[in-house]
Amino acid sequence: MRKLRVVIAKPGLDGHDRGAKVIARALRDAGMEVIYTGLRQTPEQIVSAALQEDADVIGLSILSGAHNHIAPKLMALLKAQGIDDVLVLVGGIIPDVDVPKLHAIGVKGVFLPGTPMQAIIDFIQVNVRARA
Repeated sequence: MRKLRVVIAKPGLDGHDRGAKVIARALRDAGMEVIYTGLRQTPEQIVSAALQEDADVIGLSILSGAHNHIAPKLMALLKAQGIDDVLVLVGGIIPDVDVPKLHAIGVKGVFLPGTPMQAIIDFIQVNVRARA
């Protein structure tokens, strides 16, 4: 069985990526293959990376408040590319009022600062799509 492939992305203008790098390391340590796309990624770049890398999971790290703009665009692009079965997670500064909106558009997991790493790892392992 191959390792789960996770694309970690920092969309938008937010330049703080320490949390994304910590998550990437924890997922690697848990046996996943992690592709970190770097800072200031557009939704188009993230979807392109997910396609190229045959990603099982996309993790967005958003601290800027742009989640209500970026996540819907990303989800629409995934659907347009026929890869809307990829597990999409958002981590960062997400107001409680926005969490149901993210779930409604297909974001499966929302993780706020202080979430234990093991909780994120477990969520991915339980919720990733079955591979053919």
